[in-house]
Amino acid sequence: MSPAPAVLGLDPGSHRTGYAVVASGAGGRLQLMTAGVISAPAKLSVPERLAIIHNQLSELIQSHAPAEMAVEGVFTAKNARTALVLGQARGVAILAGVNAGLSIHEYPPATVKKSLVGNGRASKEQVRAMAQRLAGVNGKNLPLDASDALALALTHLQSRRLAATLEKLK
Repeated sequence: MSPAPAVLGLDPGSHRTGYAVVASGAGGRLQLMTAGVISAPAKLSVPERLAIIHNQLSELIQSHAPAEMAVEGVFTAKNARTALVLGQARGVAILAGVNAGLSIHEYPPATVKKSLVGNGRASKEQVRAMAQRLAGVNGKNLPLDASDALALALTHLQSRRLAATLEKLK
């Protein structure tokens, strides 16, 4: 049985975009291939920050060859400008995935939290602790943006596993 394709989890932001690439091997054993944060300095214009996000994600996709992308779904922001810029960051992140042929899957933040922690209102720290535990990350904590991306990838892997199980039952 061949290993399932790797998943790129993304927590897009206009200043900090978290990412994590996770593969699921034999027996469902998870392997965190990479995780981190793409930083786009606030002193740059929005278009310059978007270019950094797109270019670095394109390089990440090329080097780790995931087949799927799990990205945080749209949520409402209190500030309209913040929501607009976040939407633009999501857009360039999704574009990088689509251009590379990845299938794109979106998950609302509450779904991710409930999937990992069992509580749709869990704190970022609770999500980080559970995501790292499930992925076998020991020692130093990942940055919160990266652990959110890891949580998205893990949620997608769980969803994919459940869909495969349901398909077998048909």
